[in-house]
Amino acid sequence: MSHYTFFDHTADIGVEVKGRTAKVLFVNAVEALFDVMIENKTGGKSAKQHKEITVEGTDVVDLLINFLREILYLFNGEKFITVHCEIIQFANKELQVRLTGESFNSNKHLIKTEIKAVTYSGLTVEKVKAGWRARIIFDV
Repeated sequence: MSHYTFFDHTADIGVEVKGRTAKVLFVNAVEALFDVMIENKTGGKSAKQHKEITVEGTDVVDLLINFLREILYLFNGEKFITVHCEIIQFANKELQVRLTGESFNSNKHLIKTEIKAVTYSGLTVEKVKAGWRARIIFDV
């Protein structure tokens, strides 16, 4: 079962992500980001690279956008495809994450959609009855 759905947005891609906790929401947002960008994202035994990152934000909304921007930077700058995301520490203003992934390989991976940025436009993060929900716009 998918933890996110797409919604119509002029010229960009909108995604609504859900999670039973804020931590799960953040992990599901990374999954949505890479599902939009990459086809043939494998993982499993081929995902042998690890990275640990710390991200800060002024609140949970700012934290989510900074987190997704850092993940996007790792892909654009280092060609790192995040296959698995484990949150080590989560607070309203700081996030420590261990990423498992692999390097982009044009013989193995296909770029479906180039994401230029994760934007504040239309961004919402809220606690709802079933957990957490975020609406995110990816600038393509």
